[in-house]
Amino acid sequence: MSDHINDQINEEITNQNLCTDISCEDTDSYYCTVKVLQSSETQTCRMETADQVKRGDFILVNSRYGKDLAVVTGPVSCICQSEKDNIEDIIRIANEKDLSKYEDNLELGKEALRRCKILIAEHKLDMKLISAHYLLEESKILFFFTADSRVDFRELVKNLVSIFKMRIELRQIGVRDESRVLGGLAVCGRTYCCHGVTDKLKPVSIKMAKEQNLSLNSMKISGPCGRLLCCLSYEYDFYLEEKHKYPNEGSRILSGDDQYKVLDVNVITKKITVVSTDGRFFTVPNEHLVRNNSGKWTISESFFTV
Repeated sequence: MSDHINDQINEEITNQNLCTDISCEDTDSYYCTVKVLQSSETQTCRMETADQVKRGDFILVNSRYGKDLAVVTGPVSCICQSEKDNIEDIIRIANEKDLSKYEDNLELGKEALRRCKILIAEHKLDMKLISAHYLLEESKILFFFTADSRVDFRELVKNLVSIFKMRIELRQIGVRDESRVLGGLAVCGRTYCCHGVTDKLKPVSIKMAKEQNLSLNSMKISGPCGRLLCCLSYEYDFYLEEKHKYPNEGSRILSGDDQYKVLDVNVITKKITVVSTDGRFFTVPNEHLVRNNSGKWTISESFFTV
């Protein structure tokens, strides 16, 4: 087995499909999550028995593009109502012939990508070709591309059909999908979240960065796709919950007769920074903050006597 396929097992993918959806329920049936190798998309599959497949096994499944090779990422403990209509059956466990053909298709895809790029340049089409993919058990090539607007590629398709003598399908995808398909290393040094962790992209807003006291410099909080980092949503709920335990930034709190303005709240160090009316700065630990029944915050006098 080649290094390319072995890398699919070593990707940072979830072992088990967990969720907190209220429609999620335990089931007596057996399910697993799988990751389609070409597109890095995940889907849920039905198993005949609990031990039909295990993590790391290669199987054939029906993806939204056709029959394709996928790797099992782990069992599923419960199924959400929203997922029940999207469950696929495992066609069969992949054999050595399937894996060998997949490897051969990768090489054919590289050549198809090269020839298609030449044709795109000849037709002067405003599109960026991302990848070319031969389906495992179908006579069809999928070409994925990005473009800022709609592209008339009818003549391009005719040329491709005449060259490859098989069905041709061009699919326009977004910039986030491009990162998911190609993969790569993010600024943290780990593989892209959309490629190695999950393909279920959640909405990410600039508010999430503000709540976590992160720099609002777009270069620092944006991924290679040009969109806000997916990981901004991972700890957002934690910060929201923790910040309820502290006074708001910009608010004014008292200690005896003295008034202080809250400049910064750091939920990691569990401290806030305040400034007095005469310009003195203090870093106050959480244990010296007191919230009364009316919701107003004060600094305990013991803080200033330590």
